[in-house]
Amino acid sequence: MSAPHTDVEQVEAANTAFYEALERGDFDEVSTLWLTPSDLGVDEEYHDPADSGVISCVHPGWPVLTGRGEVLRSYALIMANTDYIQFFLTDVHVSVTGDTALVTCTENILSGGPAPADGAELGPLVGQLVVATNVFRRTPTGWKLWSHHASPVLAESNDGDDDTGASDAEPDGGPLT
Repeated sequence: MSAPHTDVEQVEAANTAFYEALERGDFDEVSTLWLTPSDLGVDEEYHDPADSGVISCVHPGWPVLTGRGEVLRSYALIMANTDYIQFFLTDVHVSVTGDTALVTCTENILSGGPAPADGAELGPLVGQLVVATNVFRRTPTGWKLWSHHASPVLAESNDGDDDTGASDAEPDGGPLT
């Protein structure tokens, strides 16, 4: 087992790689960052991958997604409908216990959808504030995402009413993370 400070640095690097891959729209890289049954030593020929190490994801406003197929499909959908996305992470905290790591952070998101018909470079940019919890598991090839859970932060609107952030969702109800 490596030193605790090295584990924290490696988890921070894995967490950063996840958000950078999302910003680049690199689906292949996002896919490699998620836990697979083989990362756990499970032979998929003889065991249903859903039986062990099931990955999960909760995007703001979405139900729980479980299994690689559902989770990765959601990221493909988000990437297909988001022309620009940038994450500014704040309040990042990493905790490592054995082969499991927990990262909590605030995602300050700036995103833009498809360009309007008038030929503008990007669609309108939208800001969103989301809190996220990312759970990682140590594998022989490094730390991999086991679960991502993101929830919108309630913010006060100008008139003093609370806003759930639901208006910041993609038009099809999809999230930005």
